[in-house]
Amino acid sequence: MSFRFRDVTLRDGLQLAGKPLPTADKIALVRELFAVGVEEVEIGSMARPDLVPTLSDTLDVVAALTPEELSKSWIWVATPRHVERAAAAGARNFQYCLSASDSHNRANIGRDTDTSLAAMPDAVDIARSVGGAVQLCIATSFTCPFEGIVPIERVRWILDDERTAGASHVVICDTLGQTDPGEVDRRVALAARERAEADVVFHGHDTWGMGVANARAAVDAGASVLDGALGGLGGCPFAPGASGNTATEDLAFALRPDWLTPDSFRRLVSMGEQVTATLGEPNRSRAADGARSNARAFPWVFAE
Repeated sequence: MSFRFRDVTLRDGLQLAGKPLPTADKIALVRELFAVGVEEVEIGSMARPDLVPTLSDTLDVVAALTPEELSKSWIWVATPRHVERAAAAGARNFQYCLSASDSHNRANIGRDTDTSLAAMPDAVDIARSVGGAVQLCIATSFTCPFEGIVPIERVRWILDDERTAGASHVVICDTLGQTDPGEVDRRVALAARERAEADVVFHGHDTWGMGVANARAAVDAGASVLDGALGGLGGCPFAPGASGNTATEDLAFALRPDWLTPDSFRRLVSMGEQVTATLGEPNRSRAADGARSNARAFPWVFAE
């Protein structure tokens, strides 16, 4: 298996948090994630601060990071204006998000899916003007909180739409965490076939306990990047029924990237414990529970 990790704690992970994470803590967390071996980080969102106040300091985080750090960092955007503002602050990687279902696109972004598609070429042009890249992020690629199961043909329609040309990646999102490995295989493989020029990212949630299994299925089907959030934080404020992202700690322990050692795993678990404690949120990582168990003969356990 060849794949990279992207930690999304600082965007998707904070969307439903009851209080903000201090900006200095966000900057430190980005650097610690890179230091431990995580290849990419999602550092925030250009969503309206009154709707998602925990992400209102995103441009402050951008301003504090070096160009090298920003080259491995992504920002959620939904309009060309979002890209323009983030690029002016120094961002270079943009995750342009729209939903496979119109109902969720209206709730999340305030317009139908076709309108979001129509604006994407301008977003790509702005990103390219600063040497940047744009991902096509397809939320509700499997199920929608308002419409139920999303037909796979709806995903194919977006993948084949010429207005999405120029995307460096395609992000297939299990926004509600309701899918299964078989369906992940079908839809990720579709994206890999239809968009052979782009990397495929799988963004999963663990609502039904399928997060790790779905991630493994995604890699087997052609995904080259996996999203996760420390402590299983996260969820979408406009997707009733969605719980946290698949925990970065769980994905790392299960899939064993080259950079993972018992020491780096310990650092990853400690990061998750620290950020969830700071936010007053539960830590949903099962690997973190295992690491703190009494089975001390196992090299991945570090109970103190």
